[in-house]
Amino acid sequence: MSRYHSHLNTASEILLQYKGEEPFASFLKKFFSQHKKYGSKDRKQISHLCYCYFRMGKMALNTPVPERILAGLFLCSGSANEILEELRPGWNEKVTMTAEEKCTFLGDLCLLSHVFPWRDELSDGIEYEGFCESFFTQPDVFIRLRSGHENWVREKLVKAGLPFKDISQNSIAMASGTKIDNVLALDYEAMIQDLNSQKTGELMNEAVARIPVPFISAWDCCAGSGGKSMMLFDIHQQLDLTVSDVRETIIRNLKKRFAEHGIKNYQTVIADISKGAPPFRAASKFNLIIADVPCTGSGTWSRTPEQLYYFDHEAIAQYSYHQKKIVSNIIPHLNPGGYLLYITCSVFKKENEENIAFIQQQYQLELVRMELLKGYDKKADTMFAALLQKPL
Repeated sequence: MSRYHSHLNTASEILLQYKGEEPFASFLKKFFSQHKKYGSKDRKQISHLCYCYFRMGKMALNTPVPERILAGLFLCSGSANEILEELRPGWNEKVTMTAEEKCTFLGDLCLLSHVFPWRDELSDGIEYEGFCESFFTQPDVFIRLRSGHENWVREKLVKAGLPFKDISQNSIAMASGTKIDNVLALDYEAMIQDLNSQKTGELMNEAVARIPVPFISAWDCCAGSGGKSMMLFDIHQQLDLTVSDVRETIIRNLKKRFAEHGIKNYQTVIADISKGAPPFRAASKFNLIIADVPCTGSGTWSRTPEQLYYFDHEAIAQYSYHQKKIVSNIIPHLNPGGYLLYITCSVFKKENEENIAFIQQQYQLELVRMELLKGYDKKADTMFAALLQKPL
Protein backbone atom coordinates (compact mmCIF):
# COMPACT_ATOMS: atom_id res chain seq x y z
CA MET A 1 0.00 0.00 0.00
CA SER A 2 1.36 3.41 -0.93
CA ARG A 3 1.82 6.21 1.61
CA TYR A 4 -1.04 8.10 0.00
CA HIS A 5 -3.44 5.17 0.26
CA SER A 6 -2.41 4.83 3.90
CA HIS A 7 -3.13 8.51 4.56
CA LEU A 8 -6.52 8.20 2.89
CA ASN A 9 -7.42 5.12 4.92
CA THR A 10 -6.35 6.75 8.19
CA ALA A 11 -8.35 9.90 7.42
CA SER A 12 -11.38 7.73 6.66
CA GLU A 13 -10.93 5.88 9.96
CA ILE A 14 -10.76 9.17 11.89
CA LEU A 15 -13.86 10.58 10.19
CA LEU A 16 -15.88 7.43 10.90
CA GLN A 17 -14.96 7.70 14.60
CA TYR A 18 -15.68 11.42 14.96
CA LYS A 19 -19.28 12.35 15.85
CA GLY A 20 -19.01 16.14 16.09
CA GLU A 21 -19.29 16.25 19.88
CA GLU A 22 -16.09 18.26 20.39
CA PRO A 23 -13.92 20.53 18.22
CA PHE A 24 -12.32 18.41 15.53
CA ALA A 25 -8.88 19.84 16.34
CA SER A 26 -9.18 18.43 19.87
CA PHE A 27 -10.32 15.06 18.55
CA LEU A 28 -7.37 14.91 16.15
CA LYS A 29 -4.93 15.74 18.92
CA LYS A 30 -6.25 12.86 21.02
CA PHE A 31 -6.17 10.47 18.06
CA PHE A 32 -2.53 11.20 17.22
CA SER A 33 -1.49 11.04 20.89
CA GLN A 34 -2.88 7.49 20.95
CA HIS A 35 -1.26 6.57 17.61
CA LYS A 36 2.30 7.81 17.87
CA LYS A 37 3.52 6.08 14.71
CA TYR A 38 2.58 9.11 12.59
CA GLY A 39 5.30 11.69 11.98
CA SER A 40 4.60 15.40 11.73
CA LYS A 41 4.27 15.36 7.92
CA ASP A 42 1.90 12.40 8.10
CA ARG A 43 -0.22 14.13 10.74
CA LYS A 44 -0.37 17.31 8.69
CA GLN A 45 -1.44 15.48 5.51
CA ILE A 46 -4.03 13.29 7.24
CA SER A 47 -5.48 16.31 9.03
CA HIS A 48 -5.70 18.20 5.76
CA LEU A 49 -7.61 15.33 4.13
CA CYS A 50 -10.10 15.31 7.00
CA TYR A 51 -10.68 19.04 6.80
CA CYS A 52 -11.16 18.81 3.02
CA TYR A 53 -13.95 16.33 3.73
CA PHE A 54 -15.69 18.79 6.06
CA ARG A 55 -15.19 21.74 3.69
CA MET A 56 -17.70 20.18 1.32
CA GLY A 57 -20.39 21.02 3.87
CA LYS A 58 -23.70 19.34 3.00
CA MET A 59 -22.52 18.39 -0.50
CA ALA A 60 -22.57 14.71 -1.57
CA LEU A 61 -23.40 13.45 1.93
CA ASN A 62 -24.18 9.90 0.74
CA THR A 63 -20.84 9.47 -1.05
CA PRO A 64 -18.47 6.88 0.54
CA VAL A 65 -16.02 8.56 2.91
CA PRO A 66 -12.80 7.91 0.90
CA GLU A 67 -14.41 9.20 -2.31
CA ARG A 68 -15.76 12.27 -0.54
CA ILE A 69 -12.32 13.00 0.95
CA LEU A 70 -10.75 12.98 -2.50
CA ALA A 71 -13.53 15.14 -3.92
CA GLY A 72 -12.93 17.60 -1.08
CA LEU A 73 -9.20 17.58 -1.75
CA PHE A 74 -9.88 18.31 -5.42
CA LEU A 75 -12.17 21.23 -4.57
CA CYS A 76 -9.71 22.67 -2.02
CA SER A 77 -6.59 22.37 -4.20
CA GLY A 78 -5.45 25.25 -6.38
CA SER A 79 -2.36 23.55 -7.73
CA ALA A 80 -1.16 20.03 -8.56
CA ASN A 81 -1.39 17.63 -5.63
CA GLU A 82 0.68 14.48 -5.10
CA ILE A 83 -2.21 12.47 -3.64
CA LEU A 84 -4.50 13.35 -6.52
CA GLU A 85 -1.70 12.65 -8.99
CA GLU A 86 -1.51 9.07 -7.72
CA LEU A 87 -5.14 8.36 -6.83
CA ARG A 88 -7.09 10.59 -9.24
CA PRO A 89 -4.69 11.76 -11.98
CA GLY A 90 -7.56 12.91 -14.21
CA TRP A 91 -8.71 15.26 -11.46
CA ASN A 92 -5.21 16.52 -10.77
CA GLU A 93 -5.03 17.87 -14.32
CA LYS A 94 -8.05 20.07 -13.60
CA VAL A 95 -7.25 21.55 -10.17
CA THR A 96 -6.82 25.04 -11.60
CA MET A 97 -10.46 25.20 -12.68
CA THR A 98 -12.86 27.45 -10.78
CA ALA A 99 -14.88 25.97 -7.92
CA GLU A 100 -18.02 26.05 -10.04
CA GLU A 101 -16.25 24.28 -12.93
CA LYS A 102 -14.93 21.64 -10.53
CA CYS A 103 -18.42 21.01 -9.17
CA THR A 104 -19.76 20.61 -12.69
CA PHE A 105 -16.92 18.21 -13.48
CA LEU A 106 -17.68 16.09 -10.40
CA GLY A 107 -21.33 15.71 -11.37
CA ASP A 108 -24.84 16.31 -10.04
CA LEU A 109 -24.08 15.27 -6.46
CA CYS A 110 -21.62 18.15 -6.12
CA LEU A 111 -23.71 21.25 -6.72
CA LEU A 112 -22.06 24.34 -5.23
CA SER A 113 -25.35 25.32 -3.58
CA HIS A 114 -25.31 22.07 -1.59
CA VAL A 115 -22.27 23.23 0.40
CA PHE A 116 -24.41 25.72 2.33
CA PRO A 117 -28.10 25.01 1.60
CA TRP A 118 -29.61 27.82 3.74
CA ARG A 119 -29.50 30.64 1.19
CA ASP A 120 -32.85 32.09 2.25
CA GLU A 121 -31.60 32.48 5.83
CA LEU A 122 -28.61 34.68 4.93
CA SER A 123 -28.23 38.30 5.97
CA ASP A 124 -28.61 40.89 3.26
CA GLY A 125 -25.46 41.69 1.32
CA ILE A 126 -23.87 38.24 1.24
CA GLU A 127 -22.99 37.06 -2.28
CA TYR A 128 -24.15 33.46 -2.11
CA GLU A 129 -21.88 31.74 -4.65
CA GLY A 130 -18.79 33.52 -3.36
CA PHE A 131 -19.72 32.60 0.19
CA CYS A 132 -20.13 28.92 -0.73
CA GLU A 133 -16.79 28.90 -2.56
CA SER A 134 -15.03 30.41 0.46
CA PHE A 135 -15.39 27.16 2.39
CA PHE A 136 -12.79 25.56 0.12
CA THR A 137 -10.10 27.98 1.36
CA GLN A 138 -8.37 28.05 4.74
CA PRO A 139 -8.68 31.57 6.22
CA ASP A 140 -5.66 33.61 7.26
CA VAL A 141 -4.66 34.48 10.81
CA PHE A 142 -4.99 38.18 11.56
CA ILE A 143 -2.97 40.05 14.16
CA ARG A 144 -3.81 43.38 15.74
CA LEU A 145 -0.69 45.38 16.63
CA ARG A 146 -0.95 47.56 19.73
CA SER A 147 -0.11 51.23 19.49
CA GLY A 148 3.62 51.85 19.81
CA HIS A 149 4.54 48.26 18.92
CA GLU A 150 3.71 48.25 15.19
CA ASN A 151 7.25 48.61 13.83
CA TRP A 152 8.84 46.40 16.48
CA VAL A 153 6.44 43.53 15.78
CA ARG A 154 7.11 43.73 12.05
CA GLU A 155 10.87 43.75 12.67
CA LYS A 156 10.62 40.66 14.87
CA LEU A 157 8.62 38.76 12.25
CA VAL A 158 11.05 39.68 9.48
CA LYS A 159 14.00 38.63 11.65
CA ALA A 160 12.29 35.29 12.37
CA GLY A 161 11.67 34.73 8.65
CA LEU A 162 7.89 34.68 9.06
CA PRO A 163 6.07 36.19 6.05
CA PHE A 164 3.11 38.48 6.61
CA LYS A 165 0.87 40.84 4.67
CA ASP A 166 0.16 44.38 5.80
CA ILE A 167 -3.55 45.15 6.13
CA SER A 168 -3.18 48.52 7.84
CA GLN A 169 -0.78 50.29 10.19
CA ASN A 170 -1.97 48.18 13.12
CA SER A 171 -3.11 44.99 11.38
CA ILE A 172 -1.34 42.19 9.52
CA ALA A 173 -2.31 38.80 8.07
CA MET A 174 -0.35 35.55 8.15
CA ALA A 175 -0.94 32.07 6.78
CA SER A 176 -2.87 29.71 9.01
CA GLY A 177 -0.63 27.52 11.13
CA THR A 178 2.21 30.05 11.39
CA LYS A 179 3.86 29.66 14.78
CA ILE A 180 4.29 33.07 16.42
CA ASP A 181 4.02 32.28 20.14
CA ASN A 182 7.80 32.16 20.57
CA VAL A 183 8.34 35.29 18.47
CA LEU A 184 5.76 37.79 19.72
CA ALA A 185 4.66 38.75 23.22
CA LEU A 186 1.01 38.01 22.59
CA ASP A 187 -1.54 40.18 24.40
CA TYR A 188 1.22 42.65 25.29
CA GLU A 189 2.50 43.88 21.92
CA ALA A 190 0.08 42.11 19.58
CA MET A 191 -3.14 40.11 19.65
CA ILE A 192 -4.43 37.33 17.45
CA GLN A 193 -7.77 38.80 16.40
CA ASP A 194 -9.71 38.27 13.19
CA LEU A 195 -9.87 41.14 10.72
CA ASN A 196 -13.57 41.83 11.21
CA SER A 197 -13.37 41.39 14.95
CA GLN A 198 -10.85 44.23 14.78
CA LYS A 199 -13.28 46.26 12.67
CA THR A 200 -15.90 46.18 15.41
CA GLY A 201 -13.50 48.56 17.13
CA GLU A 202 -14.71 51.27 14.74
CA LEU A 203 -18.15 51.05 16.34
CA MET A 204 -16.55 51.12 19.79
CA ASN A 205 -14.72 54.27 18.72
CA GLU A 206 -17.97 55.82 17.62
CA ALA A 207 -19.67 55.00 20.93
CA VAL A 208 -16.75 56.35 22.97
CA ALA A 209 -16.75 59.59 20.96
CA ARG A 210 -20.48 60.05 21.67
CA ILE A 211 -20.30 59.41 25.45
CA PRO A 212 -20.01 62.84 27.13
CA VAL A 213 -18.03 61.73 30.22
CA PRO A 214 -14.28 60.98 30.25
CA PHE A 215 -14.55 57.97 32.59
CA ILE A 216 -16.69 55.31 30.89
CA SER A 217 -18.52 52.57 32.73
CA ALA A 218 -18.55 49.54 30.39
CA TRP A 219 -19.82 45.96 30.60
CA ASP A 220 -18.59 43.22 28.28
CA CYS A 221 -21.42 40.82 29.07
CA CYS A 222 -20.35 37.77 27.04
CA ALA A 223 -16.65 38.42 27.36
CA GLY A 224 -15.15 35.10 26.37
CA SER A 225 -11.37 35.42 26.55
CA GLY A 226 -11.63 39.21 26.65
CA GLY A 227 -10.58 40.28 23.15
CA LYS A 228 -13.28 42.95 22.77
CA SER A 229 -12.55 44.41 26.22
CA MET A 230 -8.85 44.57 25.41
CA MET A 231 -9.61 46.42 22.19
CA LEU A 232 -11.89 48.84 24.07
CA PHE A 233 -9.09 49.46 26.60
CA ASP A 234 -6.72 50.32 23.74
CA ILE A 235 -9.29 52.79 22.43
CA HIS A 236 -10.10 54.42 25.79
CA GLN A 237 -8.18 53.54 28.95
CA GLN A 238 -10.35 55.55 31.35
CA LEU A 239 -12.66 52.63 32.03
CA ASP A 240 -14.63 51.20 34.89
CA LEU A 241 -14.87 47.77 33.29
CA THR A 242 -17.08 44.80 34.17
CA VAL A 243 -16.69 41.50 32.33
CA SER A 244 -18.91 38.45 32.60
CA ASP A 245 -19.14 34.99 31.12
CA VAL A 246 -20.91 31.76 32.03
CA ARG A 247 -17.63 29.76 32.03
CA GLU A 248 -15.29 30.06 35.03
CA THR A 249 -12.34 28.61 33.08
CA ILE A 250 -12.74 31.31 30.44
CA ILE A 251 -12.70 34.02 33.09
CA ARG A 252 -9.46 32.59 34.49
CA ASN A 253 -7.87 32.81 31.06
CA LEU A 254 -9.25 36.33 30.65
CA LYS A 255 -7.54 37.44 33.87
CA LYS A 256 -4.17 36.21 32.59
CA ARG A 257 -4.64 38.05 29.31
CA PHE A 258 -5.71 41.24 31.07
CA ALA A 259 -2.56 41.11 33.21
CA GLU A 260 -0.41 40.89 30.07
CA HIS A 261 -2.40 43.71 28.49
CA GLY A 262 -2.10 46.04 31.46
CA ILE A 263 -5.80 46.12 32.41
CA LYS A 264 -6.17 46.48 36.18
CA ASN A 265 -9.42 48.36 36.89
CA TYR A 266 -12.09 45.73 36.28
CA GLN A 267 -14.44 43.30 38.00
CA THR A 268 -15.52 39.85 36.83
CA VAL A 269 -18.89 38.13 37.14
CA ILE A 270 -19.63 34.49 36.35
CA ALA A 271 -23.22 34.36 35.14
CA ASP A 272 -25.54 32.94 32.52
CA ILE A 273 -27.08 36.21 31.34
CA SER A 274 -29.76 34.38 29.35
CA LYS A 275 -31.34 33.14 32.59
CA GLY A 276 -31.67 36.44 34.39
CA ALA A 277 -30.00 39.57 35.63
CA PRO A 278 -26.35 39.16 36.62
CA PRO A 279 -25.47 38.95 40.32
CA PHE A 280 -24.17 42.47 40.81
CA ARG A 281 -26.04 45.28 42.46
CA ALA A 282 -29.29 46.15 40.71
CA ALA A 283 -28.35 49.82 40.62
CA SER A 284 -25.38 49.15 38.33
CA LYS A 285 -25.72 51.14 35.13
CA PHE A 286 -23.34 51.35 32.19
CA ASN A 287 -22.56 53.90 29.50
CA LEU A 288 -21.59 51.10 27.12
CA ILE A 289 -22.55 47.42 26.99
CA ILE A 290 -20.76 45.11 24.56
CA ALA A 291 -22.85 42.04 23.74
CA ASP A 292 -20.77 39.68 21.58
CA VAL A 293 -23.51 37.11 21.96
CA PRO A 294 -23.26 33.32 21.61
CA CYS A 295 -24.32 32.42 18.07
CA THR A 296 -24.19 29.71 15.42
CA GLY A 297 -20.67 30.87 14.53
CA SER A 298 -21.62 30.45 10.88
CA GLY A 299 -19.35 33.31 9.82
CA THR A 300 -16.35 31.35 11.13
CA TRP A 301 -17.09 27.93 9.65
CA SER A 302 -14.24 28.18 7.15
CA ARG A 303 -11.98 27.83 10.22
CA THR A 304 -14.03 25.02 11.76
CA PRO A 305 -15.76 23.35 8.79
CA GLU A 306 -16.86 20.40 10.92
CA GLN A 307 -19.49 22.77 12.36
CA LEU A 308 -20.85 23.37 8.85
CA TYR A 309 -20.99 19.61 8.23
CA TYR A 310 -22.87 18.85 11.46
CA PHE A 311 -25.07 21.95 11.54
CA ASP A 312 -28.78 21.50 12.22
CA HIS A 313 -31.00 24.21 10.73
CA GLU A 314 -33.18 24.29 13.87
CA ALA A 315 -30.26 25.77 15.79
CA ILE A 316 -30.79 29.15 14.09
CA ALA A 317 -34.09 29.78 15.88
CA GLN A 318 -32.67 28.43 19.15
CA TYR A 319 -29.73 30.83 19.06
CA SER A 320 -31.96 33.75 18.07
CA TYR A 321 -34.21 33.09 21.07
CA HIS A 322 -31.17 32.81 23.36
CA GLN A 323 -29.80 36.11 22.05
CA LYS A 324 -33.10 37.89 22.67
CA LYS A 325 -33.09 36.64 26.27
CA ILE A 326 -29.57 37.99 26.80
CA VAL A 327 -30.45 41.38 25.32
CA SER A 328 -33.62 41.57 27.42
CA ASN A 329 -31.60 41.00 30.59
CA ILE A 330 -28.83 43.50 29.87
CA ILE A 331 -30.73 46.52 28.54
CA PRO A 332 -32.13 47.40 32.02
CA HIS A 333 -28.47 47.91 33.08
CA LEU A 334 -27.84 50.43 30.31
CA ASN A 335 -27.89 54.10 31.29
CA PRO A 336 -30.36 56.35 29.48
CA GLY A 337 -28.38 57.73 26.57
CA GLY A 338 -25.97 54.80 26.82
CA TYR A 339 -24.90 52.54 23.97
CA LEU A 340 -25.35 48.86 23.20
CA LEU A 341 -22.90 47.24 20.79
CA TYR A 342 -24.46 44.01 19.52
CA ILE A 343 -22.08 41.59 17.76
CA THR A 344 -22.33 38.13 16.21
CA CYS A 345 -20.06 36.02 14.04
CA SER A 346 -23.15 34.75 12.22
CA VAL A 347 -24.37 35.08 8.63
CA PHE A 348 -28.01 34.35 9.50
CA LYS A 349 -30.49 37.24 9.46
CA LYS A 350 -32.46 35.78 12.39
CA GLU A 351 -29.38 36.34 14.56
CA ASN A 352 -28.54 39.67 12.95
CA GLU A 353 -30.99 42.12 11.35
CA GLU A 354 -34.08 40.48 12.82
CA ASN A 355 -32.68 40.73 16.36
CA ILE A 356 -31.87 44.40 15.82
CA ALA A 357 -35.46 44.96 14.71
CA PHE A 358 -36.59 43.20 17.91
CA ILE A 359 -34.39 45.46 20.06
CA GLN A 360 -35.75 48.56 18.34
CA GLN A 361 -39.37 47.51 18.64
CA GLN A 362 -39.24 46.03 22.14
CA TYR A 363 -36.98 48.56 23.84
CA GLN A 364 -37.15 51.60 21.55
CA LEU A 365 -33.37 51.76 21.19
CA GLU A 366 -32.25 53.99 18.33
CA LEU A 367 -30.06 52.39 15.67
CA VAL A 368 -26.85 54.39 15.18
CA ARG A 369 -25.13 52.10 12.71
CA MET A 370 -25.46 48.50 11.53
CA GLU A 371 -22.87 46.63 9.47
CA LEU A 372 -22.43 43.24 7.89
CA LEU A 373 -18.66 42.77 7.99
CA LYS A 374 -17.96 40.48 5.05
CA GLY A 375 -14.85 38.36 5.41
CA TYR A 376 -15.47 35.43 3.07
CA ASP A 377 -13.83 37.38 0.22
CA LYS A 378 -10.83 38.34 2.37
CA LYS A 379 -9.89 34.97 3.93
CA ALA A 380 -11.40 36.29 7.16
CA ASP A 381 -14.49 35.69 9.30
CA THR A 382 -17.83 37.25 8.42
CA MET A 383 -19.40 39.16 11.31
CA PHE A 384 -22.31 41.44 12.10
CA ALA A 385 -22.30 44.47 14.37
CA ALA A 386 -24.82 47.12 15.33
CA LEU A 387 -24.54 50.13 17.62
CA LEU A 388 -27.73 51.28 19.33
CA GLN A 389 -28.52 54.05 21.82
CA LYS A 390 -30.99 53.91 24.70
CA PRO A 391 -33.39 56.85 24.81
CA LEU A 392 -32.76 59.55 27.42
